[in-house]
Amino acid sequence: MSETPAAQLPPGLAAVAADFADTPREMRLELLLEYADRLQPLPEKYVAQIDLMERVQECQSPLYAIAEVNSNTVQIHATAPPESPTTRAFASIMQLGLNGLTAEEVLAVPASAPLQLGITDLVSPLRMRGATGLLARIQRQVRAAVSP
Repeated sequence: MSETPAAQLPPGLAAVAADFADTPREMRLELLLEYADRLQPLPEKYVAQIDLMERVQECQSPLYAIAEVNSNTVQIHATAPPESPTTRAFASIMQLGLNGLTAEEVLAVPASAPLQLGITDLVSPLRMRGATGLLARIQRQVRAAVSP
């Protein structure tokens, strides 16, 4: 599967794509794992009630996410187990790439965005399906939050 340029990506996701493009191929997996360590801790209300978040069924590992929209600004919260670093990396990348955007900007992110990050050669198609599922869930939640 070929990857398209990251031109359509918002600045945060474009920066991630540039990180992978600028990293030698043999070091990209290490970079992906570094993103896993950047996943922000959950706010206490979600730690105490994970059922307030949505499970990303397309993901092999337990991945839960929620997109909050306050004053038209999106904030992504997600969690995945420490023993699932690839899944945590995807969640972290979505946080880094989407937090602070407007609802309209998040909804304009192409569904293929995870495929444009330059990591399809690092992980299995099944794992990439989990990443695209995460983005789809986030966008659906944002759409629901801004719909009358």
